This record gives sequence, structure tokens and C-alpha cells, in this order.
Amino acid sequence: MTAFALTRPATRAPALLPVLACATVALAPVEGYLTAVQGQLGKLAPALLTVAWLAKRIGQRTWPRPTPLHAVLALLAVVLAATAAWHSAGPFTAEYTVRWLPFLVVTVVLADVAGREVPIRWLLLAAAAGATVAGAGALYSLVADGQARASGPQPDPNDLAYFLVAAVPLLVATRARTVATAIAGVVLVAGAAATFSRGGALGLAAAAGWLLARRVLPWRLVAATAAAVAVLGVATLLAAGPHLARAVQEKSFIAASNVDTRELRWQAAARMVTAHPVLGVGPGGFREQYAAESHNAEIDEQTPVAHDMYLEVAAELGLPGFALFAGVIGVAAVASERTVRRAGPGPRRTEAVAIQASLLAVLVTSTFLSEQYYLPLWSLAALAVAAETRLRREGEGGADAGAARHQ
Repeated sequence: MTAFALTRPATRAPALLPVLACATVALAPVEGYLTAVQGQLGKLAPALLTVAWLAKRIGQRTWPRPTPLHAVLALLAVVLAATAAWHSAGPFTAEYTVRWLPFLVVTVVLADVAGREVPIRWLLLAAAAGATVAGAGALYSLVADGQARASGPQPDPNDLAYFLVAAVPLLVATRARTVATAIAGVVLVAGAAATFSRGGALGLAAAAGWLLARRVLPWRLVAATAAAVAVLGVATLLAAGPHLARAVQEKSFIAASNVDTRELRWQAAARMVTAHPVLGVGPGGFREQYAAESHNAEIDEQTPVAHDMYLEVAAELGLPGFALFAGVIGVAAVASERTVRRAGPGPRRTEAVAIQASLLAVLVTSTFLSEQYYLPLWSLAALAVAAETRLRREGEGGADAGAARHQ
């Protein structure tokens, strides 16, 4: 009885980890819906995933094989702790430090489970499925709720566009040209368009260009998606023409204001980097010091962000922290490119290129948004490293098998 009790959790863990890993990436785009039900519900899946992963690794006494990603994340955690300790008196330091840490942990966990137990294709599909639900929510909020800009499960339409455009390239990894995939693509693109996010449009264009350049996305599929979105747009215009005209007018007015506001925020962030190049102003320091640095108190904006992920990270964590943050992106880019070159034609190459295109969409969009506190960047870095890890393990397995045959 005792032996059975000891082995029983190990038999369940392989089934549990894939479910929790897929739930983590699938629920991230719709976290706003979960938060509306209960404030911490959106954090449940990643927390359970981390606990299940720890239990399985401790039970089996196996730990992830060290990779450059682990080293960069560990050093980033050290810098984060150092700048948080230096600025511990800041009113938002603890809150924003706690926001950073789960992403570092989940990145390690996803990279490990995707490299062992969970097929990468499952995680890509789960992320695309969750974003498709968010895209449907975006269209509903625009048409049914009468919002000027679609927001759906995210309070900010720009953040919603970030999730949607990052998910579009992942549909390529399905390798299935079905009606469901086509509908998902149209919903994602139309939902992103309904946010009227210019950064999202640039990110989507960059991702599509990359997929075309790497020859994993046929031109006819791009044309078909564009035609379907155009038809949907015309139908929406006929059904809700005055509403859309008002939305476009409001967006045009807001866009002019946004340019001036973002310029002020970028300048303020740059001054913070110059004044505090080593340890920055601390996690949450931009929010604390923005009004003083910009001399522009925005009464309607109580939680200001830099609207540029790179400037905000550099301002808050200093140049060493920014270098390590950029290192996470660099490790992911190198790992994915190695996978593309070594895998050869086939599913593995397609998945790696889809990850690259999605990561490119994230990086372009984040030039105009502060997106370091959202999962896509971190999960894509994890999957890029996991794809290379799987390829290397398969190669080692093949070499071992060949050596055994010769013996």
C-alpha cells in the first residue's frame, strides 16, 4: 500500500503538467475576464503549474539541464533583487517586484516542460486558442457593447492588440488548413484591427513579412485572410456605420494626443536612465517619478507607463538589468534560429519560424507599449529554448542509438 501511494503521484504528473502548461498560456489573453470573477483567478494556472512542476522534479530528482536562458534569468533576478533593495522605500517597489518574479519562474518552468513532457505544438495551439477567444471578445465589445475601440478582456485596447497579433503567427504551427483555423485567423486579425492600435498593426505586418520571407506562409493565404477581414469590415460598416465613424473620429483625436504624451514619457524615461544608469529608479519607479521628471501631472492617468518596454525596463532596472532583459530576447532569437537551421524542412522548422514571427510581433509592438508584465514575451522565449532542447536531445538519442548498434 505504501509503495502504491508513493508511486501514484508520479503516474498522474505527466497528465497534469500538459494540462496546466496549456492552461497557463491559453488563459493569459483572457486574464481580464478571470480577474473580473476573482482578483487572483488569473494567477491560479501558473501557480498550480509551478507547484506541480516542482513536485514532479523533486519526486524524480531530475532538474532542468542548464542553458544560457537559465543563466540570464538568474542574473536578472539578482539585479532585480538588488535594485528593489536599493529602492525599498519606494511606494510601488514591492508591488512591481512581485509582478516581475512570477514571469522569471514561469519562463524556467515552461522551458523545461516544453522541452520534456509537453509538445511545443500543443502550447502554440493553446496560446492561439486563448487569443482567439480574446479576439471574439474584442469584436463583441465593439459591435454589441458599442465601445469606441475594442478591448474585450483587456482594459487597454493596445494591450489586447498585443496579445492578438502575437497569436496570429502561431496558427501557422497548426499545419492544418481547416475551416476552424481560417476562422481563428480572421477573428484574430479583425479583433486586432478593431482595437485601432497602430503598434499592433506594425507588429502584425512585421510578423507576416517574416513568415513570408521564411516561406512558411503562402501568399494566397494572406490574400484570403485579408479578403475575409475586408468582407467582415464592410458588413460591420453597413450594420454599424455611424458607430464606426465615431470610433475612427475619436481614435484620430486620441492619436494626436498620444503622440505628444508618449514623447513626454519617452523623454522622462531617458532622463531616468541617464540619472540612474546602474540600479535604475527601481521596480515601479517610473510610475513614482514620472510626474516630477516630465513636469506633466496627468490627472486621468494614475498608473503611468513609459509606452516603450525597452525604455521602461532600462529606467527601472538600470543598464545592467536592461542588458540581461535584452539577453533573454537574444537567447530566444539564437535558439530559434539554430532550430530553424538544424531541423530542416518539416514541422519543427515551421514551429520555430512561427515562434520567431510571434516574438518579432511582440518586440515591434512593445516599442510603443510597456509589455514586460504580460506572458507572450516570456512564454515565447521559453518555447524557443525548448524547441532547441528537444532537437538536441533527439540528436543525442540518435547518436546513442547508433553507438549501441555498432557495439
